[in-house]
Amino acid sequence: MSNVRIVTDSACDLPAEVADEMGIEIVPLSIRFGDEELIDREQLSVAEFWNRCVNMSTLPETAAPAPGQFETVFRRLAADGATGIVVVSLSGALSATIQSAELAAKSVPADDAVDVDIRIVDSRTVTMGIGTIAIACAKAAASGASLDDVAALAEDLAGRTRVFAALDTLDNLKKGGRIGGAKAFLATALSIKPIIDVTGGVVSEAGKQRTRTKALAHLVERFKGYEGRVENLAVLHADCSDVDVFVEMLRPHYDGEILIGEIGPVIGTHGGRGTIGVAFHETA
Repeated sequence: MSNVRIVTDSACDLPAEVADEMGIEIVPLSIRFGDEELIDREQLSVAEFWNRCVNMSTLPETAAPAPGQFETVFRRLAADGATGIVVVSLSGALSATIQSAELAAKSVPADDAVDVDIRIVDSRTVTMGIGTIAIACAKAAASGASLDDVAALAEDLAGRTRVFAALDTLDNLKKGGRIGGAKAFLATALSIKPIIDVTGGVVSEAGKQRTRTKALAHLVERFKGYEGRVENLAVLHADCSDVDVFVEMLRPHYDGEILIGEIGPVIGTHGGRGTIGVAFHETA
């Protein structure tokens, strides 16, 4: 009998209680503040991360997990009886995380004492886009799906995952050198809120709105374009006080459960506090 387990990384932004309930293993990335390196979610909580960022003139750096971190998880799951493992990774176009998972997967079967088949899937997305794929795969595995079927599901969902969001501040883009100081100042003065989209594993600008209110309304209007073709809706947010308002704006257009995930250090470093958006799977 197959026993398939799901592994992902901390860029998934899944609530810890959801990951625990679904038996999803999360391998953490690291966050570097100058010479200080902290393990995401273990040594650095989301709240602590945002508190640190307030007074920083430069952005922290993120680092992919070492292959050994994945290998430790793979071996533990195999020892617990896993016959197959599907890894749902942060977009390979944005991080070396998937390469670490691949190196670890190659080293584990070299040990004859470990008999487990490992499949690595590039989610080609970020934050709760990764999380929703991991959850769907965990549900399939729990229902008895084979390793081949779970891996195929992950690949399929990677092609149908939609993530778009609004940034609330340009501070992080300025600190990261992706936008000039004068342009950032002008955009801030005009209350410009960039809209971003994740397509093909990369993040791109998809327009801009004046004011936060208009940005939220724009996200909802865009989401309405998918109405009737949405599965597994999640809202992602970076320490937003208006997340409940946004969820209520979406509810008339989706009758299922809406999972809420808080954007952590890995993605938050680039998007900045106040980023808010949606992740879901588009049906045919």
